Amino acid sequence: MYDNCADVVVEKNITLFERDKCSELTDKLANEVRVALVYNGISHTVMLASPQDLEEFAIGFTLSERIVSNINEIKGIDVEHVENGIIIHIEITQRCFVDLKEHRRSMAGRTGCGLCGVAQLDDAVKPIKTVDSDAVFNMEFLSSVLATAKMKQSNFELTGATHAALGLNSKGEVIYIYEDIGRHIALDKLIGAFSRRNAEKPVAVLLTSRASFEMVQKAASAGIQILFAMSAVTALAAELAEKSNITLVGFCRNGRANVYSHSFRLQNRLAPVTTI
Repeated sequence: MYDNCADVVVEKNITLFERDKCSELTDKLANEVRVALVYNGISHTVMLASPQDLEEFAIGFTLSERIVSNINEIKGIDVEHVENGIIIHIEITQRCFVDLKEHRRSMAGRTGCGLCGVAQLDDAVKPIKTVDSDAVFNMEFLSSVLATAKMKQSNFELTGATHAALGLNSKGEVIYIYEDIGRHIALDKLIGAFSRRNAEKPVAVLLTSRASFEMVQKAASAGIQILFAMSAVTALAAELAEKSNITLVGFCRNGRANVYSHSFRLQNRLAPVTTI
């Protein structure tokens, strides 16, 4: 199963039934690989992820899960390909490692709900973190951003099975794009990319998925002020966005969008943008 664990897209011979015809062809599938995160030699969690941009994932996950408070507390990352998957060895400061050992929990396989394996209810909700208020985004750029997003999702174009997180600058240009089978992992990869030293921080982030509670929580941890989602927003996500001072926008498609919180960062909002 994991013979091609380094490949992002794999091919498989299939039988296609279409109307009254049957044919043999080759389909392209998004690869789904076990990725273990190991901190200072101790296994922390196993995720199912696309096997690309794994260093960015390690950085983003470590920051967004608040295992460390800043990137300088990550001392080293090593990616090891093994027989049944991939191991990412992450070295963090001793202080952070002591804190991690006190709060360790099993979080295996979070592709779906994002909270599977959490042992205690309190583990699911981190302390509220508020973001700054200086970001501004012109909503006139949204239509072109959505068109660009569609063109730039190369893995989705091949497989139809991946999510993407895109970082946008103040001109509405896509400066980062990361794809993964897991929507929260795509966001972690994006966070890892712009958290590096001297990297440009996006003014806004666009998700091709829904915006759930965990996605907003990760955005707050990374200081993301504006979060767009092409799909729906959950009630808990909207509540957290309000408390975290995040501008949360859902159903971004076909020239419209629903603004759920803190619309003050959005300029020249075009009808029929709706404030919920």
